[in-house]
Formats: sequence, structure tokens, C-alpha cells
Amino acid sequence: MSKKSIIILFLLIISPVIIYFLWPSDESRIKKLIKQGAGAIEKGEIDNVMSKVSFNYQDDYGFTYLLIKRVLEEQFKTMSDIKIEYENLKIAVKENSATAELDVRVIATIGNQTGYVIGEIKRPEHLKFTLEKEHAKWLVIKTEGLPFQP
Repeated sequence: MSKKSIIILFLLIISPVIIYFLWPSDESRIKKLIKQGAGAIEKGEIDNVMSKVSFNYQDDYGFTYLLIKRVLEEQFKTMSDIKIEYENLKIAVKENSATAELDVRVIATIGNQTGYVIGEIKRPEHLKFTLEKEHAKWLVIKTEGLPFQP
């Protein structure tokens, strides 16, 4: 066997192992989605926020993809200096579906007043996001625990 053949064989054997360890896990992808989604809300980037939400979104509050987008547009007009704090993130993945539970506080300025919009300093709001893998990308399909309705 030539050196070239041995190298090719070695690469074929070792490549799946390298890919396995370097490829991000579903849990790390969901953590990244949560972090990027919170950042997009803080910046008021509606399109970026909505890129984390499935077109098939439907929750118990009556929200759909289009309604979320419309509500966010209205909220971003009235709110500024949005800050999102979250903690106790717990992710459970089962094949093509997952849940992410976390405690959230949202602070924003409305007019001249700044305060908690979601949660309180001593008592954050507990939210649960249900996610589904669509085309190798995790998207939110349902939210539970919101303190308000449309």
C-alpha cells in the first residue's frame, strides 16, 4: 500500500470522528438560538427575531407567526432600551423536537419610565419554548408562560 493510499484511508476513518466532535450539538444550537433571539429583541431587529420563529407557530394564547410579528412591530415603536436577562436554561431534545425552559426578566423604557415589562427583580417569569427542527434548523413553534395575551 502506498503512502497516499494510507493517508486517504486514514482521513476516511478519522473524518467522521472529527465531524462528530466539531459539529455543534442540538443543545448548543438551541442555546445559540435563545441568545441570538434575546439579542435581536434588545436591538429591535424584527426580521432577525422572526427568523427564529417557525411559520407554523401556534400557541395557547392565539399567537401565530404573523400576529407575533405585528405585536413586535408595535412594541418596538413604544419601547426602547430593552434589556433581557435570562437564567436557569434547561433544554430537552427528543429527535426533531425540543423544549427550552428559562427564567426571564425584561426591562424596557416606555416613554420616560423604565421598569420590568416581564418578570420582577426577585421573581422572574418562567417561560417554556417548544422547538422543532425544520431543515436542520431549530425554530420556536410554541411559547408558554407569557404574562399577557394579544
